[in-house]
Amino acid sequence: MIKLHVIQRRKTWWIVSAIALIASIIAMIVSFSQFGSPVRPGLDFVGGTRLQVSVDCSVSGQCEEPINAGDVTPILEAQGLENSSVQIIDDYTITIRTKELRPNQRVELQEAIASEFGQIDTSTLQIDTVGPTVGQELFVAGLLALIVSFFGIVFYLSVRFKLDYAIFAIAALFHDALITAGLFAILGLTLGFEADSLFLVALLTIIGFSVNDTVVIYDRIRETASIETGESINQVVNDAVDQTIGRSINTSITTLLPLVAIFLFGGDTLKYFALALIVGFILGAYSSIFVASTLLAWWRSRTETLKPAMATEAPSDADNLAESTYPDEG
Repeated sequence: MIKLHVIQRRKTWWIVSAIALIASIIAMIVSFSQFGSPVRPGLDFVGGTRLQVSVDCSVSGQCEEPINAGDVTPILEAQGLENSSVQIIDDYTITIRTKELRPNQRVELQEAIASEFGQIDTSTLQIDTVGPTVGQELFVAGLLALIVSFFGIVFYLSVRFKLDYAIFAIAALFHDALITAGLFAILGLTLGFEADSLFLVALLTIIGFSVNDTVVIYDRIRETASIETGESINQVVNDAVDQTIGRSINTSITTLLPLVAIFLFGGDTLKYFALALIVGFILGAYSSIFVASTLLAWWRSRTETLKPAMATEAPSDADNLAESTYPDEG
């Protein structure tokens, strides 16, 4: 059996989590200042047109030099699309996100790109358009789904366990969601990642996976604590984590293997979705083992220490009765 001794090193786990949380919050603040959102919003949420074109490298004389984003900017300015964002993928694929374009405007933009960089590979041409109203509705629905899931988990854990269990399980969920969002805020600032509806789906999936691992550990803690062994809560939590760590590792590995395959060999649409799940599932296992369990042990040991002290300090009803019946004659 693996012996982690999570309680003895809990300050280390908390420091690691605190550093990751602070970095994530800073990244989201920077992202909000630039894009008006903690994570750079994609087309699904803000609306507009996304055009992705690739130069046909099978035509001789083309693809001799890689395309730079600065080379595309004058074309957009000539089309009256100065505020558009440009991203270059694989040197010869251009992704442009701009305001909503009419069909004739899209054709004009494609022709301008072809005249500058060469013939376009029509087999890889991608055009997506989302209205701003639909984008706002998707954003509101996604946030509502996240909020409802959090409250549902709090209610379920409060009924199955106790309120303090639920509070620390939710703290672990926030830990996972915030760090995942912070990482993708950094990717949005550095690599141009844009959060879409799949990203919200990934966050919901991460929340479900994380609470599943936490429930397994909490269930073992409750079972062990209900037996009169005389062990402290710290020892109970240590034993519960050691007894469930093998299951957590096996579950995480078997879940991560297909996600890594999707990330490495899947298309661009699923690449970031798989990456979000990989990060979130690793964080979910980490927070269940090292954060939720140690916080619960800290809180229970603190409350157990306070109760005897309060009982010692407060006079009992019997003492009060004795004093009133037999007053001090001296």
